[in-house]
Amino acid sequence: MLAGLDPEQRTAVTAPAGPVCILAGAGTGKTRAITHRIAYRTLTGEVSSRHVLAVTFTARAAAEMRARLGALGATGVQARTFHAAALRQVRYFAPRLLEGRQMPELLESKARMVGLAAARAGVRTDRTGARDLAGEIEWAKSSLVEPGEYAVAATKALREPPYEPAKVAEVFAAYETLKRRQGVIDFEDMLRAAVWGIEEHPDVAEEIRNQYRHFVVDEYQDVNPLQQRLLDAWLGGRDDVTVVGDASQTIYSFTGATSAYLIDFPRRLRNAVVVRLVRDYRSTPQVVGLANAVIRQARGSEARLRLELVGQRPPGAEPELKIFPDEAGEAAAGARRCRELISSGTSPSEIAVLFRTNAQSETYEEALAEAEVPYVVRGAERFFERPEIRQAMIALRAAVRSTPGETPLVPAVVDALAATGWAREQPPAGGAAREQWEALAALVALAEEYAKAPALVPIGEAGAVQRDVSLTEFNDELSRRAEQQHAPTVEGVTLASLHSAKGLEWDAVFLVGLSDGTLPTTYAKTPEQLEEERRLLYVGVTRARQWLWLSYGQARSAGGRARRPCRFLPQLERHSSTERAGDRSRKPDRRRPQVSSCRVCGATLLAGADRKLGRCPTCPSDLDEDLFERFQVWRKRTAEELKVPAYVVFTDATLVALAERRPSKPAELLAIAGIGPRKLGQYGDAVFALVGGASPDELVTKNFEN
Repeated sequence: MLAGLDPEQRTAVTAPAGPVCILAGAGTGKTRAITHRIAYRTLTGEVSSRHVLAVTFTARAAAEMRARLGALGATGVQARTFHAAALRQVRYFAPRLLEGRQMPELLESKARMVGLAAARAGVRTDRTGARDLAGEIEWAKSSLVEPGEYAVAATKALREPPYEPAKVAEVFAAYETLKRRQGVIDFEDMLRAAVWGIEEHPDVAEEIRNQYRHFVVDEYQDVNPLQQRLLDAWLGGRDDVTVVGDASQTIYSFTGATSAYLIDFPRRLRNAVVVRLVRDYRSTPQVVGLANAVIRQARGSEARLRLELVGQRPPGAEPELKIFPDEAGEAAAGARRCRELISSGTSPSEIAVLFRTNAQSETYEEALAEAEVPYVVRGAERFFERPEIRQAMIALRAAVRSTPGETPLVPAVVDALAATGWAREQPPAGGAAREQWEALAALVALAEEYAKAPALVPIGEAGAVQRDVSLTEFNDELSRRAEQQHAPTVEGVTLASLHSAKGLEWDAVFLVGLSDGTLPTTYAKTPEQLEEERRLLYVGVTRARQWLWLSYGQARSAGGRARRPCRFLPQLERHSSTERAGDRSRKPDRRRPQVSSCRVCGATLLAGADRKLGRCPTCPSDLDEDLFERFQVWRKRTAEELKVPAYVVFTDATLVALAERRPSKPAELLAIAGIGPRKLGQYGDAVFALVGGASPDELVTKNFEN
């Protein structure tokens, strides 16, 4: 039973009865350690297998644990999810607890009943809004928050509910009332019923505690207050419990999960044995080194338990860090590399493309389809199968009849999507609604990209002239993509969000879209939220066994607004290769980035946006507001004359930099990050004139008369 275990695993397996906390880094063999601990204790006669309850968070993890225990000869151990264990106990004790009444039916999904409750509370909502309301109710119930406490608790937790907290509380209360009237319970009720049965019925507590005397909890960093209360009820003051977790993989706090119980375990149980598993058997030392570099900068309570992993595999390739001009180029290059890996013998099922949000999948679905690389989407529908995308395509086809023929493509698409309730200006609160908004925003981005490739109209032997792409042609393009991407696949490259990838691993992993605003998401505003985004990247890096690619597009589409690389990976700016559209040689760019100092405090500036401003983001601004307003007017009118989006002329950040730094000669203008010789030639004279006090109207008129 102890053969083949490393010293730390052996310590965990042979630890004496009582509280044991196994801090297990990614790939360090945590499942091996806890299954061998259970088997060791049962086969040596220390415990009886029928007295052991091992709880997990997924049915897949429970099934794997049962299979491993069976192979080790430890039959009879119960390995179940929290919900499955609670349901089994509630069903068994229902006749006693309900005094002969029938056990309520279990509600598989809250959304429909939440929608009815919303209507009763006077809240108008659609299916997506109902899903977000259901998520808020699940968070509240998992956090032991009652309807009357929701508004205060949500504010303290910095929640972003889909409606005003007071309205959510009303829906929550109406949902609870409606549920009782219909005689049904949800999954949180089932956990609460199990807790109630033990805490309020001594005979039930005695029977359960006689049955289960030794507990093992997997992924302990993911427990919520309700699950912890159930575990405490099971224990009944006893302390023979083994927990295993990794605070650096805490990525589900939005559901109510908290690593606080893992962090506080040694304090709550003073005689606890703490074992750290740091030998990584999954990834090459190169991948492990990058993972350590990512998490080494972590802050907050979880960082107190971070582990410095030690790679145990033979050396492999260095992670590939790449920058591309735009997302399309990034996806096309990634698809080509997938095809090369498959051609060289890597199974498609051993390759994964991981991203922050499901809305990012469409670009990669298209790129992989174009490269004839099979793929499967994990944890979400394929992009064109999403309900909101289907509805949007119907609206776009209907808009062909009502949209004037001269309407530019992008405004036509935006207007058509507005008919579905989508608004470009501001994404909504609520996870499901925001994800839906982002999916529709991806359609607009696709229209912007498509509009930049004007169609050619033949004019006899003289050749052809360009014309704008029509809405009908864009609809045809969407239909082509949808048809191509619906091709059935049996084995293919996995497309998944970072949340969906938790617990999985592949030989080759592509981490894509690593730009600030995507990872970390713009919605991560507090230090705690930003640290969770860092941990998401850490989880992504540690999914790779042998080969890792990290990349981002400098703009969403060609000519678009420049973006900063992910702040958690400074290597992307310092040690990356830049691949231009059409360049397949992928030769590394050895030039180091421009390093400058803050003109206010003198600190070194590495981030692109900070170099552009010439100061730290926390240092005071000396913005000339009048000059900034004149730059805005000039940019707007210049963009209208050129028929391009305003950000193609200069981004908002560049306008701020211009109004702060007030360049008066070419060298000063070129010193602003992101402005090169081309921009100097196009707009330099106008910039200098505006800085000198010229009128924007005069400059635009003069420019286009010339």
